Amino acid sequence: MAAEGKKKATAASTMNEGALSELRTYAEEDSEDKRNFWVGLGIAAVAHIALLLVYFPKSSADEEFEREKPKVYVVQQVRFQPPPPPQQQEIPKPKAKKVPIPDPTPDEPEPIRLEDEIEPEIDLPDTDLIFDIPDGPPPIAPSGPIHVGGDVRAPEKIKAPSPQYTEIARKARIQGVVIIQAIIGKDGTVQNVKLLKGLPMGLDKSAMDAVKNWKFKPATLNGKPVAVYYNLTVNFSLQ
Repeated sequence: MAAEGKKKATAASTMNEGALSELRTYAEEDSEDKRNFWVGLGIAAVAHIALLLVYFPKSSADEEFEREKPKVYVVQQVRFQPPPPPQQQEIPKPKAKKVPIPDPTPDEPEPIRLEDEIEPEIDLPDTDLIFDIPDGPPPIAPSGPIHVGGDVRAPEKIKAPSPQYTEIARKARIQGVVIIQAIIGKDGTVQNVKLLKGLPMGLDKSAMDAVKNWKFKPATLNGKPVAVYYNLTVNFSLQ
């Protein structure tokens, strides 16, 4: 009997411990649910308050701005195009007609004469009037050398020393013509000597040296000396 009593007591204690454990577990779950509920409720409340702070002040400020903003009424002016100005009609001027003068003697008919217009007489002085064409501006003198031709008169040779025949050209019996282009200055001197056609064996150099010592009467334009381009010819011949 004592053993059964112990078993029953043991079983009862085991049942009590299980029940207490279930009650403890339920109490813990209920406490955790309540804690989660209040945490969620707090988060929701904070979110709603934040939304109210963000949206409602802005909307209220916008409503106040719209209420305070004055309404502007724009009046569009209608523009009328003015009528075109009336065109003035040109009144034709009456033409002057010549009235025929009737003949005082109708017995002897004569041709009808028209009245001539009388022109006013102009009194001219007795002195003889001489109308003369004014002279044109004086010609502009050229600043540099010009070519001979037209109103430009060619220079005239005054002094022309003969060139020296080189010994080697004489022995080789070289003959021919050397053509030199030069500028004859206003003073008649030869300047800027340039060879156009030469001869070998030093004859062209001899011709250029001789030409530099030539002297001319300068070319003229309207009676004034001018510098001109001029071609000079030097002839080499063996007699």
